[in-house]
Amino acid sequence: MIIYDIESFEKKKSKKWIFWTILIGIIVIGIAIFGGIKTAEYVANQKEQKVARGDKKEENKDTNNSNNEQQNTNNQKGLTKEQLKAIDNIYDSKEKIAFLTFDDGPSSNVTPKILDVLKKEDIKATFFVLGTMAKANPEVLKREKEEGHYIANHSYSHVYPKVYANENKPLEEYNKTNKIIQDALGDSSYQSNLFRFPGGSVGGYYDKLKQKAKKKFREKGISSLDWNCLTNDSDGAETKQAIMQNLKVTSKGKKSLVILMHDAPNKDLTAKTLPDVIKYLKGQGYSFKSIYDVIE
Repeated sequence: MIIYDIESFEKKKSKKWIFWTILIGIIVIGIAIFGGIKTAEYVANQKEQKVARGDKKEENKDTNNSNNEQQNTNNQKGLTKEQLKAIDNIYDSKEKIAFLTFDDGPSSNVTPKILDVLKKEDIKATFFVLGTMAKANPEVLKREKEEGHYIANHSYSHVYPKVYANENKPLEEYNKTNKIIQDALGDSSYQSNLFRFPGGSVGGYYDKLKQKAKKKFREKGISSLDWNCLTNDSDGAETKQAIMQNLKVTSKGKKSLVILMHDAPNKDLTAKTLPDVIKYLKGQGYSFKSIYDVIE
């Protein structure tokens, strides 16, 4: 009888132990699950906050960039009416004047050679630079400015479908290139206020768009300039003789010459022929000027 009571007690005790063990296990598992859920929620919340902070930073960055661009536009000092008129009348000189202009640079291999020739001859030229090239060769651009040459603007890309995508794009490419020029020169106030439309400002498939764009430039005091004399160094002239012949033909009978040449990476022939170009023009009685001489 006593033995039975002891066994019965032990069985009851064992059942209670199992019950409490299971209960405690359920509670522990429940706490673990609850803690895991809360931890996951916390981590997710932190990620959301981090993303939100990142978005806010990007938003602030975009806002700051927009403000900087707007400030740059607002601070832009355009040409005066007198200066705009002087450029308009650049072909009407009574004296024999030659403006050497170079498009599509600066390049690291050709532009320095051209600068060497100009320095030796003590001639100042006008460089219509591309944004892509100015970004790639800032030191060459700085040399142009330091040696007294006029740095003008020839768009960022020179890709017609991009430059002429709509009537606002030429000015957008101008502003983009102007900022690159400023950064290269370390001068946030530099404004060339002179644009050369890729392909020229008149004629062609995009003529109507160009005329609308010219008005937008004009409203901001920015002039545009084409040419009335060329060497065809980018359009078929593959020898010194061909370059010189084109120069002679297109300069004939003109007092004021705006001569189109190029200083892109593949225009080594232009650099080699430049001394002959200068010698010929001097022999014809021309003096040399840059845009600085026109607007100052």
